[in-house]
Amino acid sequence: MSTQGFEAVFLETHNWGKAARFFQALGFELEFETGHGSGQLRNGNGPYVFIAEVPEDREPRLQLALRVEDAEAFRPDPVVEVVTAFEDTHFGTKEMTVRDPDGRLWSLQAPGKG
Repeated sequence: MSTQGFEAVFLETHNWGKAARFFQALGFELEFETGHGSGQLRNGNGPYVFIAEVPEDREPRLQLALRVEDAEAFRPDPVVEVVTAFEDTHFGTKEMTVRDPDGRLWSLQAPGKG
């Protein structure tokens, strides 16, 4: 079983409101706001964008998550370095971290049980 495309973009920002308005101007709709400088937007059936505000002294990062349909059935090839096995997240998914040959970390996200 392989990954199935992009699931999500995790974006850090210094200004949640400006970042959310930027994506809304691109056609994304707000799915929810957390009330503490973060929230999730989506454009149609595509990947969601989760934006979180970080302090000014921290460099904003960008992380892509690849979709996996079934965490239990997923068996990466031995060439893939698994950094962390699938773990439940507080937002209802399962997430795994792998490292590519150049040292970049990638998140794999699968539906949680429920």
